[in-house]
Amino acid sequence: MSTAIQGATKGFSREAVDELSHRRGEPDWLREMRVAAWETYESIPMPKRTDEEWRRTDIRFLPIDEVAPFGPFDARVSSRDELPTRIREQLADAGELSGLVVQRDSSTIYFESSADLSQHGVIFSDLETAVREHPELLQKYFMADEAVPASENKFAALHGAFWTNGVVLYVPKNVEVELPFRVFSTLETPGLGTFNHILIVAEEFANVTLIDYYQSETLGQESIADNVIELHAAEGAQVRYIQVQDWGRHVWNFTTQKGVLRQDAAIRTLNVALGSKLSKGLIASNLSGPGCAAEMLGLYFTDETQHMDHQTRQNHISPYASSDLLFKGAIRDTSRSVYSGVIKVWPKAHGTDAYQANRNLILDPTARADSIPNLEIGANDVRCTHGATVAQIEEEYVFYLMSRGITRTEAEKLIVDGFFDEVIERIPVESVQQAVHAAIDRKIGYAV
Repeated sequence: MSTAIQGATKGFSREAVDELSHRRGEPDWLREMRVAAWETYESIPMPKRTDEEWRRTDIRFLPIDEVAPFGPFDARVSSRDELPTRIREQLADAGELSGLVVQRDSSTIYFESSADLSQHGVIFSDLETAVREHPELLQKYFMADEAVPASENKFAALHGAFWTNGVVLYVPKNVEVELPFRVFSTLETPGLGTFNHILIVAEEFANVTLIDYYQSETLGQESIADNVIELHAAEGAQVRYIQVQDWGRHVWNFTTQKGVLRQDAAIRTLNVALGSKLSKGLIASNLSGPGCAAEMLGLYFTDETQHMDHQTRQNHISPYASSDLLFKGAIRDTSRSVYSGVIKVWPKAHGTDAYQANRNLILDPTARADSIPNLEIGANDVRCTHGATVAQIEEEYVFYLMSRGITRTEAEKLIVDGFFDEVIERIPVESVQQAVHAAIDRKIGYAV
């Protein structure tokens, strides 16, 4: 029997899809997309431990029938002063922005955008508004086959049926947006699912940056976060996407992220994973134009009983493209991390230059890190290298620092900071660097 949570019904079903679409007053074409995604979801078996991509991540206890797919739709606030205290504090350090969206549970509660952007043809909108004002943009790019279609995986299909929040960012040809855009997403209702979507489209020689931040306190009832990120970079375009995931420990987090690059385009991504109970992410770049370049950076820090699983794909489809991937993680207590990455060079993708590295720092003997890098080479005249390391903190380093009057906690913090600096220093936004350092301090127990 289904039960209700603050007006929403627990459990995912075709009836819930119809109810969500009806409540939002969506057009027929969008409702049909949701229904098609739900049918795809039903046709894909739930992942199990015998599947290679899920062999090291167990979701048998996923509370899929105990979570409400959406909650009440909250009214918007008119100023930053009405936002939650935590978000106001973060915005105080964020500096100038081109635009801001704040999402809580199933609702967009605040929106702001620089007035002169629209004069240059830039579209920055929450998804609900984009459905009304820019349907042609969504019909062309939203969960399209070349990026993240509903058939990509089980959780992408569930997202396609139940997405509620999200942002559309469109930058026309030759437009460079200097200041970043920011999205803050919070989860405040226990037992609720949240489905956030990011769609960035940069036309020829455009340049744009978006920072995406997920955060919540740990609540008493488990929740599911199921997010999709689609990044499109046309010829010569430059797109930078930064995600910081700091969900509470009650959240099962699933992410599907893909960048599509055309000739001479560049997409630079950074995925910082700190929170959640369990996290499974697919992060991919499709290098579909000659001369394009993808930079894929990742940073994760697990503790207590957390489980984080990152799967990456560097798909070299066109010749003379390059990709550079570096994922670094620190693992402590009884937590576990899993990294599995593939560089795939398609036939005729000669001249490929691809690098993949995964480095893990074990902070406790009970922690565990699995690292599985892979190469699939289908063309000649390529340069592809990969590597993985799993190592513990050298006690000699800790002893040396403690002999200088530093406590063990401080010594551990300095070592972890130095380990992560290779990634953090490549973040071009100082406020994000500071936020990541502060989160690492909290993990270590050095700061509150």
